Amino acid sequence: MELGERIPQAISKPSATSVSIIFELLEQLMTYDTASDYTMGEPDGDYTASVVEVIETVISSLETDQSAMVSKSDDGFVWKFCYGSVEIFVHLTGTAEDDTLTVWSSVLKLPAKNEATLMRKLLEMNWSETFEARFCILGDQIVVSATRDIEDLSPAEVSRNITIVATIADEQDDILQAEFGAA
Repeated sequence: MELGERIPQAISKPSATSVSIIFELLEQLMTYDTASDYTMGEPDGDYTASVVEVIETVISSLETDQSAMVSKSDDGFVWKFCYGSVEIFVHLTGTAEDDTLTVWSSVLKLPAKNEATLMRKLLEMNWSETFEARFCILGDQIVVSATRDIEDLSPAEVSRNITIVATIADEQDDILQAEFGAA
């Protein structure tokens, strides 16, 4: 089965396999051009996609219920979409090389039961299980997040950051809530 024939399957049933299909597709279709522009197809191709379009493509391939929303302000762009049982947020501060891409998802509200054990578990997971993402505290919530400046950011890295946060959050939210839910 050709990659193009596997894409509808990957989009309709998000899984670890679909993540690898999406990565493979992005690597085949996109070649890095500048920090804010990506050329799709041949390096001298005729279609240029902005980093915003790349983010929207990744989100549309992952969202599970046509839930994606976007807001544009002086602070950049913020997208929100559902993936499995979690909401994923993507913030792009702008398209200059010193701007950042931040992806996060809440997995547990604080205060939680046995917070010392929870914190140890999260730190251990940060060391061995979260790739470029990490567990952290944002206000009164435990979130999974990944942040990267967009200088030299490739479309595959955009996809990887969003996908890693979405996958880890969806896998861990129910487990953490069951073990450490509201105190």
